Amino acid sequence: MTGEPAGGHSALCLRLMRLFPRVVRGMRRYQDQTTPPTQAPLGPRHVAALEQLRDGPLTVGTLANRLDLTLSTVSGVLAGLDQAGFVERAPDEADRRRTIVQISPSARPVVEEWLDGAAAPLARVLDRLGDDERAAFLKAMDMLEAEFRASEGNCPTTAPRPSPDPQ
Repeated sequence: MTGEPAGGHSALCLRLMRLFPRVVRGMRRYQDQTTPPTQAPLGPRHVAALEQLRDGPLTVGTLANRLDLTLSTVSGVLAGLDQAGFVERAPDEADRRRTIVQISPSARPVVEEWLDGAAAPLARVLDRLGDDERAAFLKAMDMLEAEFRASEGNCPTTAPRPSPDPQ
């Protein structure tokens, strides 16, 4: 496929553009089914936030950057997680203007089970791939994300259509 003109990929691109929304919907439905019962409604953004917090505490600003969300949006996500009893927030001892957030130690087993369960379909598919296939897939997803990030704010407009003959 290397060296093929961009048009040579059109059938593959069309197939992927049809698949991506279905995969995302399927992942969301699966995540919804695995969500533990809580007082607050939780969704994909909550999963993403907890996934970032899984390895340890973060400042709210760092979490917002990693999730590519505004501070106010992340504050709302954290409010839901706090209401569910899944996170703890505390002022940063080094800089009282910042807030540190972490998964509540008492909720960690439930959170770990939820995160592992939410990722189960993806993990099963990745397990069926060989090491090289998995690496190529992840590389392609990273490159696609980078492509979108590089073009943020520079979304091309549709090419102008030729004007009809003035006969």
